[in-house]
Amino acid sequence: MKVQEIMTKVVAVLPPDAQLSEVARVMRDYDIGSVPIADQEKLVGMVTDRDIVVRALADGATINGRRARDVMSPKVLYCYEDQSVEEALGVMGEQQVRRLPVLDAERRLVGVVSLGDVSQAVAQKAGGALKEISEPTHH
Repeated sequence: MKVQEIMTKVVAVLPPDAQLSEVARVMRDYDIGSVPIADQEKLVGMVTDRDIVVRALADGATINGRRARDVMSPKVLYCYEDQSVEEALGVMGEQQVRRLPVLDAERRLVGVVSLGDVSQAVAQKAGGALKEISEPTHH
């Protein structure tokens, strides 16, 4: 199974100059813990809820006037849409992350794959197999 078959295609993406308050609102509104940061269609970083807390608030600062580029993680782990789900899971396990941005062959952001996406796909596959196994055979 390929990543493109199970990834979430509609992704909230913000530019590097987005206010941190906007990043936080997107996280709240979409119930997500990270937001990809892209300049045009090129992925340039990620902002996680942890980035906001550790890099912006932990020293007693406020987020007023702070931008995504100020706290984003510039080293972004990602996978490609034509990679196998097993390869993507390997990266997630090695790096201890729950989601990966998905890029196309031109390195443009086209989606996000999460552990939730993988578990749903596995559950559907298992359910289909169980249905086939459970069907009576006709002799």
